[in-house]
Amino acid sequence: MTHDNAYKLLFSEPQMVIDLLQGFVHEPWVEYLDFSTLEKMPTQCVTDDLRDREDDVIWRVKCQDEWLYVYLLIEFQSTVDYFMAVRLMTYIGLLYQDLIKQQKLGKKDKLPPVFPIVLYNGKQRWTAATELSTLIHDLPFNFNKYKPHLSYMLLDEGAYSADELNPLKNLVAAIFRLEN
Repeated sequence: MTHDNAYKLLFSEPQMVIDLLQGFVHEPWVEYLDFSTLEKMPTQCVTDDLRDREDDVIWRVKCQDEWLYVYLLIEFQSTVDYFMAVRLMTYIGLLYQDLIKQQKLGKKDKLPPVFPIVLYNGKQRWTAATELSTLIHDLPFNFNKYKPHLSYMLLDEGAYSADELNPLKNLVAAIFRLEN
């Protein structure tokens, strides 16, 4: 089993996703998630030109009292991918196309938010852009308003010190400690 597959297996467990979000995502919206509704989603989808694409792990979870899904797209990386933001934009677009194709959304429904996470465990520190628009050439004349924007959260395991990881008593922190 490759390292990537081991991570896919580990993060196929709900408790790992809960530990990841509660321990490493320091965003106010995390406290409003109802983890009892955490549901693993299929990751295999076929593009319109019939190519298979498979994301690493996708979860959805209810937020507050509404059936507002926050899709957690977790991508595992052991090497720096300079164009990771482009790859994630593609995955998110395919997820949206799949939801539309499966008629999971009505014509008046909005697409669900997606929270993309890159979990990186390579030896070198991550150097790729975490915002898609920074990869696109700037043009004058207010053209930049047409540039797509997509940010992802990077969790670079090697960038966490023992002092940051030791207080966290969860499985994800334990894995990060082992990797380091």
